[in-house]
Amino acid sequence: MELRLRIFRFDPQADVEPYYRNYTVQAGLNERVLDCLNRIKWEQDGTLGYRMSCAHGVCGSDAMRINGRCALACQKLVSDLEGQDILLEPLPSFKVLKDLIVDLEPFFSKVDQIRPYLIASSPPEMERLQSQEDRKKMGEAIRCILCACCVGACPVSNENNSFLGPAPLVQAFRRIFDSRDEKRAERLEQLNLPDGVWGCVNHFECTKACPKEIPVTKYINMMKKQIGR
Repeated sequence: MELRLRIFRFDPQADVEPYYRNYTVQAGLNERVLDCLNRIKWEQDGTLGYRMSCAHGVCGSDAMRINGRCALACQKLVSDLEGQDILLEPLPSFKVLKDLIVDLEPFFSKVDQIRPYLIASSPPEMERLQSQEDRKKMGEAIRCILCACCVGACPVSNENNSFLGPAPLVQAFRRIFDSRDEKRAERLEQLNLPDGVWGCVNHFECTKACPKEIPVTKYINMMKKQIGR
């Protein structure tokens, strides 16, 4: 079938302001938006900028806004989209580096702030064992691939650059509810700020956007309850 794509274009080094360019490609219903982008770049316009790596929903590098919703281009099928027109834009709330490529450095800086690793007083003699019940307490947080779709979809992140954001909070949740980590109280105190967990006002857009179906808002509220005890 013939598919029309309207793609956001902007090169800060060459363009005065952003614009949109239309492309037409042939694509099957079971092909992905990423396949269409590759076809455009390889066959029509080599200047088009976007990120991709594994192309299997593992690395999270091809996150963008597709028809108004933040998603991974490698996971979104042509058949998932209504009609024959597809609008592709960069993730909101991030500085555009070129076309669909955004600057994720501020995002990863916030992830680093919550120390996304286990903290223990001394190394174990063997591996750190964990029961199945303790493992379940971390829920689906371990599925986070740091694609930033949740941050792009979050109304609070779009208005407040100081808000820690959904993905960093999910990374914090993973460590707070990890029985092997020894800094639970300290981690909760770090989040007990207006721009920490309390910045979330339950829009649930992060949960809707997550390509790994992580209940992000639920986990943030669970941390709020832990702080309130």
